[in-house]
Amino acid sequence: MSQIKIYLCLPILNESENIGRLLQSLKQQSFQNFELIACVNQLDSWWETEDKIAQCIDNQKSIEILSSKYTFPVITIDKSSKGNGWQGKQKGVGWARKMAMDKAASLGEKDDIILSIDADTFYPNNFLETVKSIFLNQKKIVGLANPYYHKLTADENANRAILRYEIYMRNYAINMLLIDNPYHYTALGSAMGTTVAIYKKMGGISPKVSGEDFYFLQKLRKFGSLADYNAVKVYPASRFSDRVNFGTGPAMIKGDAGDWSSYPIYHFQLFEKIKKTYDLFPELFLSDCETPMTAFLQNQLKKEDIWSALRKNYKTKEQFVKACSTLVDGLRILQFLKQEVENENLIQEQNLKDNLMYFSKIKSIYSIEFERFTQVVDFKNLSFLIELREALVNFEYSLRKMKSKY
Repeated sequence: MSQIKIYLCLPILNESENIGRLLQSLKQQSFQNFELIACVNQLDSWWETEDKIAQCIDNQKSIEILSSKYTFPVITIDKSSKGNGWQGKQKGVGWARKMAMDKAASLGEKDDIILSIDADTFYPNNFLETVKSIFLNQKKIVGLANPYYHKLTADENANRAILRYEIYMRNYAINMLLIDNPYHYTALGSAMGTTVAIYKKMGGISPKVSGEDFYFLQKLRKFGSLADYNAVKVYPASRFSDRVNFGTGPAMIKGDAGDWSSYPIYHFQLFEKIKKTYDLFPELFLSDCETPMTAFLQNQLKKEDIWSALRKNYKTKEQFVKACSTLVDGLRILQFLKQEVENENLIQEQNLKDNLMYFSKIKSIYSIEFERFTQVVDFKNLSFLIELREALVNFEYSLRKMKSKY
């Protein structure tokens, strides 16, 4: 068998100041059998829009940087030059990521790896080597959702915003890991991947305007199991950005303005409702019974009878349970959590305090202390946020490692 090759798929918009650092980190990778596929993109109409021309010009600078000679192959897909930009419904980071990943799928052999990356993310020198090893040694997985860690900056407001956002993400991931939910991974476009064969079988990535990483990993997870532990993390930038509708940049902007309503600290008891629902799937194979998510699902699906169609289509309990977990997926779990938060109107600081007390009850397994954070929960205190982030990172990382089954 020929050596596995990694195709790095990179969407670019207004990133000329970051590309040099990215290319340098790629040049220093210990694993060098890779190819970079970059899609430089923006709406074609931006060339006629006064406040967007600077981004168009920056994209041209990115194309020029990518046209230089490197120690590794570079393919540039130009969706930026005048006349080549997005038109109609094809637009945004989702389409850019899709074009790069589809190109990789057309070039690679079945065992080659398609790895999505971002220009503003730092990749340690041994990152690609560990990705290759994960896919070689964990034969049952269909994809990777790599661990991450946002580096702080000289801007204290940006630091507060990214730390609060990361605490939201890690609280969600930890609670999902604790209930052993199949959708416990963190969706991050800068560090997700699969093989060429799996990418083709699953029908590739869906070109969402925003959130394409979330939907891609959910699609992958329904296809098989994901690896979400790697000894090597990736380091996305912490910056305010409105280039997409939701995600890290927009969350930081809203949070800096004092609005965290879209990124609440979900109470651990809500995840127990999700777990109880999942635990009842085998019983639902035999007959209907009430679950904590029944009313929500009936409303979402616009029908009273949720389960009989699944019983009719899936004749064994194992098939039925899998179909249930496909139905009650990561998106519906998030929608359920948001509905519950709106209904209960719980105070975020109290939710965090309760969760930390809950985490502290099982800390002996992981040797991580949480009690000290429950005395005064202060989302404006930078030192508090920094220290809490570290504790949550260690806890989540321990859980990821422990639950890494493949």
